[in-house]
Amino acid sequence: MRVGIGYDSHRFVAGRPLVLGGQRIPHSHGLAGHSDADAVAHALTDAVLGAAGAGDIGRHFPDTDPRWTDADSLDLLRRAAAVVAERGYRVAQADVTVIAERPKLAAHADAMAAALADCLGCAAGDVSVKAKTNEGMGFIGRGEGVAVIAVATLEAR
Repeated sequence: MRVGIGYDSHRFVAGRPLVLGGQRIPHSHGLAGHSDADAVAHALTDAVLGAAGAGDIGRHFPDTDPRWTDADSLDLLRRAAAVVAERGYRVAQADVTVIAERPKLAAHADAMAAALADCLGCAAGDVSVKAKTNEGMGFIGRGEGVAVIAVATLEAR
């Protein structure tokens, strides 16, 4: 059994949709980034790759490579799961915490978990997505962006 931790943060920008956990979330702003800027998928991708000792999202899908411009981050997560499988592991469980003042995300957590689980090849009940605020502190508290922490557990296939 192996465990990996992932983290990602993005700032809000006008003119982009907000995509978190593969879901389009109604909000006035989206997240800045090279791909679709899905910070949930990015943090979980790092957790999965890290647990397998396979580096991070930037090593596999660098923002300097035009192939990943506006990429669907769920596709990147699927690719990371394939890397893990090639190394002899499968994702057993994942836990994700999204930290954002706005928008409220609880109503979207189950759909996010289902989409993430589908990419990882595990049951929706094996993926947890939670939302927290930052109690008004820092860049998140001021509503300037979001941060995500993810943990993934792998087991030998």
